[in-house]
Amino acid sequence: MLNTILQHKNIILASGSPRRQQFFKEMDLAFSIQLKEVEEIYPNHLKAAEITNFLAELKANAFENELKENDILITSDTIVWLDGKALGKPKDYDDAFKMLQELGGQTHEVITSVCIKTSTKTETFHCVTKVTFATLAEEHIRYYLDQYKPFDKAGSYGIQDWIGLIGIEKIEGSYTNVVGLPTEMLFQKLMHYV
Repeated sequence: MLNTILQHKNIILASGSPRRQQFFKEMDLAFSIQLKEVEEIYPNHLKAAEITNFLAELKANAFENELKENDILITSDTIVWLDGKALGKPKDYDDAFKMLQELGGQTHEVITSVCIKTSTKTETFHCVTKVTFATLAEEHIRYYLDQYKPFDKAGSYGIQDWIGLIGIEKIEGSYTNVVGLPTEMLFQKLMHYV
């Protein structure tokens, strides 16, 4: 459907995430992938969605003055927000283990911001989903890290993985947001770019 509506647009996904790329395919979007190296550093005073908004816009701004009239650039950033602090991608195995221990038995927020940029305007929106984990046994965490190696994921887990099947008690909000992209919100926004 979007393919037909946006047939005269050039959709660019600036993300190396296989999950986001798969979502674009499943949404029937014709798109190309363009990546730019961006140092994902944000000011310390930013909190929650302010962080993901900032980073999504930072990624989009790397394409400033390069977009043509029919281009629609889409960038995104996801964090896990727990007890007033952001959990991004883990630095290593030990960091991932520590994150999952912290998430066990707690409710956290998964926040994803999406930036849509054209040659004339920039629009940023975000989505928040609450996720509640059961208490995670140490051997379950180690099994997950050894088998699934979730080191490219915010909070060190993928809801669609084994840990999501055995460890998540409750989810309030968008499932696709937790995977890495609030597809229903993006769909509604893109309908306005005809």
